[in-house]
This record gives sequence, structure tokens and C-alpha cells, in this order.
Amino acid sequence: MLPKERRRWIELEIMNQGKVDIEKLSKQLNVSAMTIRRDLAELEKEGKVVRIYGGAIYPKSLIQETPYIEKKGKNIRQKKAIARRALEFIPKRANIILDSGTTTMEMAKLLKDREDLTIITNDIKIAAKLTESRLKLIVTGGELQNNVGTLYGWPTQEFLKNIHADIFFLGAHAVDIESGVTAPTFEKSFIKRLMIQAAETTWLLADSSKFNQKAFSFVCDLSILEGIITDSGLSKEEKNRYEDYVTICSVYGD
Repeated sequence: MLPKERRRWIELEIMNQGKVDIEKLSKQLNVSAMTIRRDLAELEKEGKVVRIYGGAIYPKSLIQETPYIEKKGKNIRQKKAIARRALEFIPKRANIILDSGTTTMEMAKLLKDREDLTIITNDIKIAAKLTESRLKLIVTGGELQNNVGTLYGWPTQEFLKNIHADIFFLGAHAVDIESGVTAPTFEKSFIKRLMIQAAETTWLLADSSKFNQKAFSFVCDLSILEGIITDSGLSKEEKNRYEDYVTICSVYGD
């Protein structure tokens, strides 16, 4: 098969499947993984695929960044229930990293009356909510993402490389069995990975609308999570599939 024919075959496979894996393509087409990587790089230049960790996905299947004002009212009942459940995993006098997001904001609202915790966050809206609390509050610093409220960039990165926390509560844009946890931008996924590395354990907070979705940039595999706290919107079959890879804590009565 000529390179042009092979790339067309890969393009059609991604359009049909939504996602391809480098190792599988290598075996199917009887070429090296490096050849597949070059093919995917060429297809990405043409705007036909988006490369992700270990493979590529179809661009139209990606979840895009959502401004804070648009997402803060979505699935609010479920997010409140997830936040209440998450509090059960916080020991006394813990150092906690709260990721940016609307579900972690619901956690912040519930934590503001505590006095024994240290909260670290890169979300200025969460920081503002906790300003008048008696918690020890640490803001990462960095460049502000307008309309979202997230801090990122090298100051954020350097800060996270030099701290240690007990628990990280990770927010999600998209969760998928094969693609893992993904985020809309490389910068955002890199910050999340640094937070994971800084914490002893990581819990993912994700309402059921985030499942079976993919975003642009890889954050982590499901296997590195302590578990996922979600609402009862997953079907029994979906929950069973995910539980082959990670503990699922479903909130009922949400």
C-alpha cells in the first residue's frame, strides 16, 4: 500500500471509529509504529485528525472548552451531590488540591466552614469563595484564562512541582475507557498532570454527562485514579464497564 493510500485508509478508519490506536494500526497495516506516527502527523497537518496519547481521534468528536458562565448552571443538582460525597474522603487537617471547575466549586462552598484544612487551587473563583473562610488558602498564581477563571502557565507549573498534598480532586471535561481523562487544551492537561503528581491520591469528580466523551489533550489513564465520584446517570452496563478499570462511587438520590 502506498503512503497516500495508507493515510486515506487511516483517515476513513478514524472517521468511522472516532479513534485509532497506533499499535493496532501498525499490526493491521503491517508497518512500524513510527510509520503510523508519521502518517498521523501528516494527517494532523491537514486538519483531518487530532493526535492524542497512543493514537488519534476525529476532530469533530472533541469536547471543547466551555466558558464558566455557560457551565455553572448545568447539572447543578448532580454536582452538589457529587461534592457532598467527596467530602467523606477528606480526613482532618488534610492538604487538598481543588482543580478548577464548577463541581469543585460546589466542594468549596461546603468546605468554607471548616478550619482544619489547607486548600490549594488554581481557580480564582474558588479562591474568592473561600476568602472569608478560616481555611488556609493557597492560590497557585499564573496567567488567568479569561471567561473561565483558571490559572495556568509556568508560574503555576513551578509551584505545583514543589508541593505535596494528601488528596487531589480532579475536574473532568471528558472521560472515556480507552482515552482516559482528557482536557480541551494541552496547557490545562499539563497542569492537571502536575496536580496528580503532587498528591498522594486523586479522585475524579465527574457528572455522568462527561462519560464516553473525548477532549483534545490526554490527562491520565483511569487506572491511576483512586476512584470516580459521579451521579446515578450511568446505566448499569456502563458502570460495570468502567468498573473493570476504576472504582465508581455513584451518588443516589441526587
